[in-house]
Amino acid sequence: MFSLVQKRRWFFIISALVILPGIAVMIYSLATTGQLFRLSIDFEGGAIYELKFAEAGATESGIRDVFASFGEDTVIIQQLGEPEQNRWSVRGSFRDQATVDEIVGALGTLAPVDRGSLRIEQVSATIGQEVTQAAFVAVLVVAAVITGFILFAFRSVPNAFRYGVCAVLAMVHDVLVVSAIMSLAGLLLGWEVDALFLTAVLTVVGFSVQDTIVLFDRIRENIPKHLGEPYETIINRSILETIHRSLATQLNAFFIMVAILIFGGDSIKQFIAILFVGLLTGTYSSIFIAVPLLVSWEKGEIPFINRRPLKTADAEV
Repeated sequence: MFSLVQKRRWFFIISALVILPGIAVMIYSLATTGQLFRLSIDFEGGAIYELKFAEAGATESGIRDVFASFGEDTVIIQQLGEPEQNRWSVRGSFRDQATVDEIVGALGTLAPVDRGSLRIEQVSATIGQEVTQAAFVAVLVVAAVITGFILFAFRSVPNAFRYGVCAVLAMVHDVLVVSAIMSLAGLLLGWEVDALFLTAVLTVVGFSVQDTIVLFDRIRENIPKHLGEPYETIINRSILETIHRSLATQLNAFFIMVAILIFGGDSIKQFIAILFVGLLTGTYSSIFIAVPLLVSWEKGEIPFINRRPLKTADAEV
């Protein structure tokens, strides 16, 4: 029988080669921009002006000068669509409606503004802070619930606590990978962290935990069935018995996400791309991180953690 867990050190190395550079990217982003990620208006607060000029004449420098005259010296300006469409997006700080009207009037001196297509979105920074705190608390609650559930459901298995810890570590692995990709995309592609990013992270956490628990549950079932086999053999058999289910479930989601990435609108592509990466690493971590960590713990291979042998036939052989 082909043994996946015997190659666990390679899986750990592969993950390290992704996570460590990712952490370095986030540190670089923090050092150069003051933030781990490029934050959207959802978190920083402010206003986004999407406007269309009725004729050519407006330039990035001209638009920047108009906002600078109102004290907006750090606006982010982006041209939308083709140049001949004369569409622009400008992000600045939070403004009341009176100031917005004055800014739009001043922009009209560059070229007539099509007020019918004008869109102004204003967000308070406190909303983003509340969403972030809620997401952080949600991840902590998920970690606690996972550990508690596994301790209860796996109470008949020796060292059930290890299963909970390994599931949480696999979840942290996925969050780190997704965060690293988002930080890199922010530097290279200008992607911004928004509420949809947090939605993607929480979705990834859910999928990852589900896959891990399904795999651990099969291990729990196989331990008493195969008492005459070494622990690694039981683990490997459990992986091979469940891997087809995990891959079939995830492949269906992957095909849909690829179709959306190809044919979907620009507003949702960033969310789908992050979700795709997250589900991919979630499938990987359930099979190649959570379970190998469990075996390494049993074998006493994890530094600074004393081994307490599992009471199966593996200890009797």
